Amino acid sequence: MNRIALVMIVRDEARCLARCLASARPWVDEMVVLDTGSRDASPAIAAGAGARVAHARWPDDFAAARNQALALTDAPWRLILDADEWIASGGETLAALRGEPPGFVGLLRVVSRFDSGGQTEEAPSWLPRLLPAGVLYEGRIHEQPGGTLPRRRLGLVLGHDGYLAAQQADKQGRNERLLRLALAEQPDDLYLSYQLGKDLELRQRYADALPFYQQAWAGVGRSAAWRHDLLLRLLYTLKKERRFETAVGLAADEMERWGESPDFFFTLGDLLLDWALAEPARAAELLPQIESSWQRAIEIGERPELPDSVRGRGSFLAAHNLAAFHESLGRSAEAALWRERAAAWRAGAT
Repeated sequence: MNRIALVMIVRDEARCLARCLASARPWVDEMVVLDTGSRDASPAIAAGAGARVAHARWPDDFAAARNQALALTDAPWRLILDADEWIASGGETLAALRGEPPGFVGLLRVVSRFDSGGQTEEAPSWLPRLLPAGVLYEGRIHEQPGGTLPRRRLGLVLGHDGYLAAQQADKQGRNERLLRLALAEQPDDLYLSYQLGKDLELRQRYADALPFYQQAWAGVGRSAAWRHDLLLRLLYTLKKERRFETAVGLAADEMERWGESPDFFFTLGDLLLDWALAEPARAAELLPQIESSWQRAIEIGERPELPDSVRGRGSFLAAHNLAAFHESLGRSAEAALWRERAAAWRAGAT
């Protein structure tokens, strides 16, 4: 039987560490936590939950820290979690792997919660989090497992609340500094440009984010898993910078490729709405396109298999926008119908 170890790096994670460890404990054979300088009760919480705790100075390099933690176990399989994550479902997937040789990297579905317009929304991503012994990380930040082993999607689902505003406030500036250091070392790394743009955008520094998104977009491969999210974020950032024509031109170029993405049409509707509000003379031309964009998102429906697809953009979020759209035009019956649909779809999704 192939043992499974939970391997973590932590620092000042008392808020959520016990939740993470409790969710993993039934499914793993050991839990290893490398503390990189906590000033709170994280080490005591980890030990109290049954983890073996080691200590190291923070090396200013996520891959180096993760590799230090991986060296603390000889288990054939290693489950990698961050403290702000937890096993939400599918733990039995791990139990089944004890009888399987560790010859691949396991991709887990990570469902991230984030704040949007006063609501908490969710977006899933497939991330490599189950590693065979011998696989190590590369990259100062947004580190990834190296090697050429095949990757396989597994049925284990993780929850993640680290993108909520309350949690992001504690990490402001840390990621930007590391990303800038990494880009100075690897100036042609488009994924790092995308991640730095994302970090800046999430802190509403749109003018700063735009050139990094544009640099990433200029060279991103058509098969890159993060291309979908990059496009949506670039469109959003262009909108916030009032570069409407540029954004709409980009959307037109990409429409055929993303014809089955509810997120694309949801984002397009928002973009066109802001353009109509900024330039009322265009409203007559843009209003039908706004409505049809959100309707198209609903026609497509939810597509959770798309990288970073936001739950609701193919149902209740688009319906909510259509309700507000019709209300603003004095179409009370249509608005009421879309409000009812939005409420029903949201209730069905919880």
